[in-house]
Amino acid sequence: MARARPKVVTLTDAAAERVKAIMARSETPVAGLRVGVKKGGCAGMEYTMECAAEAGPMDEVIEEKGVRLLIDPSAILFLLGTEMDYKSDTLKSGFVFNNPNQTSACGCGESVEIRPAQE
Repeated sequence: MARARPKVVTLTDAAAERVKAIMARSETPVAGLRVGVKKGGCAGMEYTMECAAEAGPMDEVIEEKGVRLLIDPSAILFLLGTEMDYKSDTLKSGFVFNNPNQTSACGCGESVEIRPAQE
């Protein structure tokens, strides 16, 4: 029997509502929100997000809470088990990634150190 595959990314209700609002304001058709990671920042990696007109042939497609996420295939091992949230307070608002693979973050919070998920 095959064991269940863990979800790459899950969404909180707040994150799902914010993604829906962003997509609703798009002037062009949106197939989903592409989520990934890239090298950069003082800690080594940064989370990336962009509205995508279409899914890539190798994207991991996640549909949850009325939102479609397209996960860049090169980011899957770095994002495995991540919860995407949206926080808003008096001084700032933005998406927050609660990632079990993140080992540290820079002081400004813009970049992180992430290790690939282990089996």
